[in-house]
Amino acid sequence: MEDFAVLARSIGTGLRREGMAVDVVLDGTAALDRLAVTRYDVVILDRDLPGVHGDEICRRLALGRSPSRILMLTASGTIEDRVAGLGLGADDYLPKPFAFAELVARVRALARRATRPLPPMLSCGDITLDPARRIASRAGRRLELSPREFALLECLLAAPGVVVSAEELLERVWDEAADPFSSAVKHTMHRLRAKLGDPPVIQTIREGGYRIGPA
Repeated sequence: MEDFAVLARSIGTGLRREGMAVDVVLDGTAALDRLAVTRYDVVILDRDLPGVHGDEICRRLALGRSPSRILMLTASGTIEDRVAGLGLGADDYLPKPFAFAELVARVRALARRATRPLPPMLSCGDITLDPARRIASRAGRRLELSPREFALLECLLAAPGVVVSAEELLERVWDEAADPFSSAVKHTMHRLRAKLGDPPVIQTIREGGYRIGPA
């Protein structure tokens, strides 16, 4: 159990460094409780999850037609185990030990399938963002953004002209550790605006959220 907890927490820490919002649970019962109230793009599911077995969680998600994509982890990498895991409803299968870079690539690929298709390049006016290469620029000038600044910009560019609430940004860019009453979104948005420069393109909508549009 201790080894499992260490691996789970290290995966969570690593994915957060990649700019992803991550919740970590350490047993199957807690996982089912969380999945009942939160919609995730991707679920990284250890097949040997303590408590309720990972196979049972995968089966329930598949039967409930969950929109979440499932990446199953297992200590066994035989062909038979991979076939069994995919047969339960998993979308992808990764045997342990694995290279973290491969895990990140697989999670990002599954996340793209979990949401409506987006163009390979997002843009608004002279701002462009390449999600795959993690590069953003304005008027040809590369923007040096933190992972959360990049994720905020990506969320806004994915819905140009649409008001995105602070609550939605907090859920998609941060995670369960974020205080819903904090000013994390406001402060990060302030830094993002400063890096984007003039003319401003992100509007604050009173009691609504934020919207990106042509300057």
